[in-house]
Amino acid sequence: MSHTVIRVENLAKKYVLGHQQQILFNHKTFRGAMTDVAKSLAGVLKPRPQKEVERSRDEFWAIKDVSFEINQGDKVGIIGRNGAGKSTLLKILSRITEPTKGTIRINGRVASLLEVGTGFHPELTGRENVFLNGAILGMSRAEIKRKFDEIVDFAEIEKFLDTPVKRYSSGMYVRLAFAVAAHLEPEILIVDEVLAVGDATFQKKCLGKMGEVAEGGRTVLFVSHNMQAIRRLCSQAIYLEKGVTKKVNSVEEAIQRYSAQSSLSAFDVDLDSMRRSDGFGDKARLLRLQLASDTSFSYGEPLELIFTIHCFREISDLALGIGFETLDGNRVLTLDSDHDQPPLQLLEGIHEIHFHLERNPLHPSIYSVGVGVLSNAYLLDYISNVITWEVSSGSTDLVGDRGYGGCRLPVKVLVR
Repeated sequence: MSHTVIRVENLAKKYVLGHQQQILFNHKTFRGAMTDVAKSLAGVLKPRPQKEVERSRDEFWAIKDVSFEINQGDKVGIIGRNGAGKSTLLKILSRITEPTKGTIRINGRVASLLEVGTGFHPELTGRENVFLNGAILGMSRAEIKRKFDEIVDFAEIEKFLDTPVKRYSSGMYVRLAFAVAAHLEPEILIVDEVLAVGDATFQKKCLGKMGEVAEGGRTVLFVSHNMQAIRRLCSQAIYLEKGVTKKVNSVEEAIQRYSAQSSLSAFDVDLDSMRRSDGFGDKARLLRLQLASDTSFSYGEPLELIFTIHCFREISDLALGIGFETLDGNRVLTLDSDHDQPPLQLLEGIHEIHFHLERNPLHPSIYSVGVGVLSNAYLLDYISNVITWEVSSGSTDLVGDRGYGGCRLPVKVLVR
């Protein structure tokens, strides 16, 4: 008879977002001008120490009031759109992140594969990392040695076992990471979208292994945007929507709900209703921010953002920008309209401005977004924490550089 191995009650995770309103865009472009304007205003309105910085703080609940039970041997798919809270939930279950409130009871050893290289030490060899991960799971050296050959055969990296993993390709890295997580006999296996790194043959092999793990009486939690993989592997589903669990009676019902949500407008934010700062928006006002329907907010895939702006008079030198920060307030990406190109010239009226990237460089994570408008070194409108976006790993084979840094961009390489 199966018994409960995971019990979650009223789980919630809150992030406090800090924003430095002066710091948005790069020097000599949007960021530099905004910084200069803010410093000038601060000096005119009220003298203050040079190091003091104006900050606004906003709360973001990644998940809220989540409750469920999972029994031994259950194969559970966690489904939801980007920003639903899936990755946050898995990090809490894996004890990587502490919840803000609520209780979790887990009965059994947990092995997690949430991003490429989780739990690996880059300076250690593949062989050493296998033993390190086994020790972390509480296994004896003898137990690890008994499984070692199976792990190496599955990962197909025998020639590189004694090479530091920092020199591995993304494919080698994820093959070894999955092999370790799946073979070292955890009672609970948690796998995020990281398998998108591998090719189709490897993904099929991993799904087969996860099925074997579950058939052996162990529990599998699987997050994926691949509904066919969810349908094939999982017998139950947890559906998340804006951080809250929604009742579904079957995997198929969860998939249908996900598909219906995904068919809606991908992203549409009413900026005008979110303005928090007085004194902005009298010459030009941000009205709307959208994600173009034929692009996605997934790493490595095309990204097109559409801004709607109202100019109350003709503006001959307008600059528009958007900044992306991690939830602890670190800026990782800035896009501005006057970077290596002249300022915009806009007549009085309402305009649509499109920002297009061939490849979204943001690594899979959750980001806070701020937007602003500038003209001739004067800040016209600024809105912090417009929304929090979860970047998924997508389908590109560019994912998987071991998670170092916030962005990854293509570079031309010459050998001379």
